Amino acid sequence: MSFFFLIFVVIVYLLVVGYLGFLGYRKTNSATDYLLAGRSTHPFIMSMSYGATFISTSAIVGFGGMAGRFGMGLLWLVFLNIFVGIFIAFVFFGNRTRMMGYHLDAHTFPEFIGKRYGSKFIQVYGGVLIFLAMPLYAGVVLIGGARYIEIYMGLPYMVGLFIFTLIVAAYVIAGGLKGVLYTDALQGTIMFFGMAFLGIYTYSILGGFSGAHQALTDLAGKVPEKLAAMGHVGWTAMPKAFSQWWYILVTTIILGVGIGVLAQPQLVVRFMTVKSQRELNRAVPVGGLFILMIPGVAYVVGALSNVYFFRTQGVLAEEAAGGNVDKIIPLFISSALPQWFGAIFMLILLAAAMSTLSGQLHAMGTAMSRDIYQQLTRKTVKDNTVKLTRISISIGIVIVMWLGSVLPESIIARGTAIFFGLCAASFLPLYALGLYWRRVTPAAAKVSLIFGSLGSLLYALFIHGSEAKPLGVCQMLFGQPVLADFPMSVIDPIIVVFPLNLLLIVVVSLFTTPQDRPFLDKLFSRD
Repeated sequence: MSFFFLIFVVIVYLLVVGYLGFLGYRKTNSATDYLLAGRSTHPFIMSMSYGATFISTSAIVGFGGMAGRFGMGLLWLVFLNIFVGIFIAFVFFGNRTRMMGYHLDAHTFPEFIGKRYGSKFIQVYGGVLIFLAMPLYAGVVLIGGARYIEIYMGLPYMVGLFIFTLIVAAYVIAGGLKGVLYTDALQGTIMFFGMAFLGIYTYSILGGFSGAHQALTDLAGKVPEKLAAMGHVGWTAMPKAFSQWWYILVTTIILGVGIGVLAQPQLVVRFMTVKSQRELNRAVPVGGLFILMIPGVAYVVGALSNVYFFRTQGVLAEEAAGGNVDKIIPLFISSALPQWFGAIFMLILLAAAMSTLSGQLHAMGTAMSRDIYQQLTRKTVKDNTVKLTRISISIGIVIVMWLGSVLPESIIARGTAIFFGLCAASFLPLYALGLYWRRVTPAAAKVSLIFGSLGSLLYALFIHGSEAKPLGVCQMLFGQPVLADFPMSVIDPIIVVFPLNLLLIVVVSLFTTPQDRPFLDKLFSRD
């Protein structure tokens, strides 16, 4: 397979993506078109866009690599992705978000929660939180694609980073959410069929389904001593219950991402792009199948890569990747798969990175332009929204690329979990209760938003070892790496902050004055 064929395939793909982005540009005639795709998206387009935005290089490269370290236990995350991220999100959150968003005339997630509680503070604070925190998630998504280019094409890492940045910037700035949705549908389709082939081929070279899994089970005796001491007992079994390895897998990776998906700003806005509950219901099977295929295959292949590398090199996957789990999947593809599939997988990662990054950059851009700038300056002229958003997206792109260049190795899965957990702790209580409970007060929502965000930050800085130790703030102030012993030092912030915040918003609501807003009575009287 020649280098020129790879370039040809990528160029054809980019031309198609560029055309779809151009269609989005041609059909974007208003702020509603640019921000919400005119609220008339087809259910297949919406579900594929939701899935493609949700599942990125973070899932394929980052969490796939983590499966090489943790094993098949990550399949519990696939279950939560489908049950929580698709079924609960679409059935219990989707339609109420769509209806309320329409009646509130909300175009962004911060605007949605701000108008729900009649609070400019909530909208601005939510916009600031998104614009400051989302670059971490976007940065690790960018890293996933750049790492593959580095390994497969032999190009310097920074070159791959620059290429990915330029490609994404081109169509998300021009096409708005319509361009994003159109390209997401194409990218999701490429990801689905490409990952299906990857799963089938992997099993075929490792002795079939039963043979591959038995071989992986037999590697239990090869678990490194350090990991065994932490609770790792093999790649086809969960870690020892309540061990350090178990807490990391369950609280950070499985629950952190599995629950955090419900409050992802770039995903919530997708619910406001369809016109009825019928479209949402029709999108559930498509979204569920998509999630089952993409991360499901990535996690299985990541775990099974240990069998391949042990047979061919006599080492486990993480050792073959030089200790950087973010390189496990790219290395497996370049070593075990046919050369022609390398080009296809390049498209899969391009599709995964571009679909997610476009949604993230779109959310960051609208947060800065509509939720921060226009609210603080009171310049709400609709004609300026698109221009301001494009400028804001451009600023976000520079920040994301810088983070992609400075973040450490093996950061993709951890960076994703940090952002998902932050969103769950900060946004989910006031968002979920705001959909179903008329009695939630603006004061309680404000307290919840502040407590969730600051609580997550303080827990990460002073208690959770994965962040506190490398950041060094706790060491500098208190002379010790963390302020809590095991198990609190390995339990993810979401497990502590989210339930406390949920209790807090209920208690404060019961002791503060409810909203006297007739439109809320009308909305909730529809139940």
